[in-house]
Amino acid sequence: MTEVVLFRPDGGVELLPHTGGSVTVDRGQAVRRTCTVIMADVSLIPRTEADKISVYGAKLRVSRGVDYGDGTQELVPLGVFRLDEGDGDPVFGPATLAGKSLECVVSDDRFTEPYTASGTVGSAIGALVRRSIPDAEILLAVADAAIGSRTWDVEADPWTAAQEIAAAAGAECYTNADGVFVIATLPDPLTTEPVWTVGAGEGGVYLKGTRGMSSAGVFNGVLARGENVADGVAASRWLATDDDPGSPTYWAGPFGHRPTFYSSSTLTSSGACRLAAELKLRAARAPNAKGDFSSLPNPALEPGDVLRVIHPDGSKELHQVQSFTVPLEVAGDFPITTIGAKEDS
Repeated sequence: MTEVVLFRPDGGVELLPHTGGSVTVDRGQAVRRTCTVIMADVSLIPRTEADKISVYGAKLRVSRGVDYGDGTQELVPLGVFRLDEGDGDPVFGPATLAGKSLECVVSDDRFTEPYTASGTVGSAIGALVRRSIPDAEILLAVADAAIGSRTWDVEADPWTAAQEIAAAAGAECYTNADGVFVIATLPDPLTTEPVWTVGAGEGGVYLKGTRGMSSAGVFNGVLARGENVADGVAASRWLATDDDPGSPTYWAGPFGHRPTFYSSSTLTSSGACRLAAELKLRAARAPNAKGDFSSLPNPALEPGDVLRVIHPDGSKELHQVQSFTVPLEVAGDFPITTIGAKEDS
């Protein structure tokens, strides 16, 4: 079963009958979650700013789960979205709504005067988010760390600023399925217990899959540098490299040295540079192996989750989730794109 709840600008809350749609989640995008909702009722197509389905302040909460047939249900949230678009054929329909997760609210609230962040990662990101969403809930899932002061110019994107601040703690910032702003690190697939086994054969959920490798856009080293003249902080740096001898992008291997670079005045020590360099390295070397496969839908999945995939030939791999799309139809394909696939015993 699926559920779509409309939060109207006037404070009203109601369920929206719908016939389909999807929620796409992609950790590679600044706005991590997007949704489309398809409805048969053409009267719901917004025509004026006063309509109950308004693109001027309405929000959607989308969930998918199971109706057990005995009067009990279990729903898993897929996201809280700002409603941005609504259209459709006014006679024949269907009506289609489109929304983005709440990072877009922060991003669209561009600076109208120079903005300076300082203090710690948690307090600085909290201030950035709450200048746009005063009642936002923020979860700091890493050790808080001091940052150097950093000033952004007029027109700069506050959400890009939040990501830069998070990097000082080796973390990324995003909204989860409950609409909570989370500051967390990307799990290490080699040390993290898989959350789900996607297996082929009887009782499995594996439908189809592909496997590939590419060196395009791949880096095996990141040099992070920090210097803050305004705060009187000396320059610091850290070079993080792929030190896994079993990796095809091993720094000392035949792939050679292919570094990329990152700098920010928020980095005030070699320790902060190390955290930022290691964070950027995980993303820079991630495309070294990838898998794309489809399974029965699992709405509880999150980007960064580690999966154990068992292919039809019996081979096993550990995959880390990059993106996926959850259908709002009862029966629908569930494509998952993963990064950093590794052989599993």
